[in-house]
Amino acid sequence: IRRRVGLIFQFPEQQLFAETVFDDVAFGPKNLGLTEAEVRRRVEHAMQLVGLDPKELGERSPFTLSGGQMRRIAMAGVLAMEPEVLILDEPAAGLDPRGKKEILDQIDRLHREEGLTVILVSHSMEDVASRAKHLLVLAEGRQKMYGTPAEVFRDGEELAEMGLGLPQMCLLMHKLREAGKDVPTDIFTVEEAREAILKMLGVQQA
Repeated sequence: IRRRVGLIFQFPEQQLFAETVFDDVAFGPKNLGLTEAEVRRRVEHAMQLVGLDPKELGERSPFTLSGGQMRRIAMAGVLAMEPEVLILDEPAAGLDPRGKKEILDQIDRLHREEGLTVILVSHSMEDVASRAKHLLVLAEGRQKMYGTPAEVFRDGEELAEMGLGLPQMCLLMHKLREAGKDVPTDIFTVEEAREAILKMLGVQQA
């Protein structure tokens, strides 16, 4: 299981320790007893997966890089183990909006292009609503809700009781529906909300 499942903790950059980026990413594969050539292949591939150039950054100290880059290096260290399942705990915590978007977009690409099963742990309803196919809501160690985003966010009151809120765009749609407007409530992104509101207003979109 340890080889099949990769776990990335919140603030994984705090776990970086090696003198160079290459050595940090290579730590896991080396402990698998792989050949030097295979270790290098895995390190270079993993760094490319997270959008970092191994030739440019491989010999640099990870502690001279930005917070977003450090987090991606930590992620590359897990990906170098070539897991089938990737579990991420609040992967965008503490990052500025640009860094957050870069990390989440990178996770989307890993799922889409590498076929990884991704389990994303987050309190950000916007992040999970716009990305996840299925949501599992836990409270006090127990499963409380499970389903598609549309199914889970249908019951805003139950979520509120557990300290969670609806995504902002979903909340807006609920408010419009309460005001008598004919709009869907399973809307989670600004783009979807814009299209729904324009359609409600009868505005033809180009």
